[in-house]
Amino acid sequence: MGKLTIPQEELMNSGHIGCLGCGGTLAMRYLLKALGKRTMITIPACCIAIMSGIYPRNFLKVPLLDVAFETTAASASGIRAALDAKGIHDIYVVGFGGDGGTADIGIQALSGAAERGDNIIYVMYDNEAYMNTGIQRSGATPFGAWTTTTPVGTTGDFKKRPKKNMVEIMVAHDIPYAATASVAYPEDFVRKVQKAKDMDGTKFFHVFSPCPTGWRYSPEMTIQIGVLAFQTTVFPMYEVENGVYRVTKKPAKRKPVTDYIKLQGRFKHLDDETIEVIQKTVDRNWEMLLAKAEFTKKFAE
Repeated sequence: MGKLTIPQEELMNSGHIGCLGCGGTLAMRYLLKALGKRTMITIPACCIAIMSGIYPRNFLKVPLLDVAFETTAASASGIRAALDAKGIHDIYVVGFGGDGGTADIGIQALSGAAERGDNIIYVMYDNEAYMNTGIQRSGATPFGAWTTTTPVGTTGDFKKRPKKNMVEIMVAHDIPYAATASVAYPEDFVRKVQKAKDMDGTKFFHVFSPCPTGWRYSPEMTIQIGVLAFQTTVFPMYEVENGVYRVTKKPAKRKPVTDYIKLQGRFKHLDDETIEVIQKTVDRNWEMLLAKAEFTKKFAE
């Protein structure tokens, strides 16, 4: 057998009830490979929260606490404080929430934890809508997307606001580490988690997690969708360590956003003019990211 590129140990049981092709389950699987058994996870209402199925089934081999939607980061902070009070410092405490539970409902608890500098890891697995309750728009839903609360119909009422930039919000809290990652690139994700896991303070990961159910594509295309998000720079791969930006992975040749959009039913209503707006936005964001990386590298220690 060839040398594995990520840890071999599996800390997810088989038989979860996630949808075929679910990116969120891959995010959890790779996260646990990076952190190992000494990990405790807290999860709000989201797709992952129901994947264990009916008791006594369990899809994780680490302790899991189900909490209210808005309390993911607060509960992680509480677990961390309790462990520290008991003198237990070798357990990683993770808040693992979807984009709705992070960018919208849970953002105040996450902001509080980051402001206090609580020593936790927070992972937002981003499937760009409230998928667990029926594909409703979230703050992380991208411009142009159909959802059940931006239904298009005859009025063209697709998502008209840009996607909330959670990495920038977390960087503004002056945390030691924030990064993007994608389930299409597990080695990059695992490396970033292993790099940041022992840093003191709040660590934030924004993980691109395609959703075949909500994005309207065939389940076997999840990794392809993730690769195209990277190649088009719709979802760039970078990290911010103590305020210093670094693009961790650059596409050899950027592809047009149409290559990414055309494979997803949630964008099928878009006309050429609207797609051009999206392309210009992606171009601008990519150039800004490169500029930040160039400007901040002089502050690297």
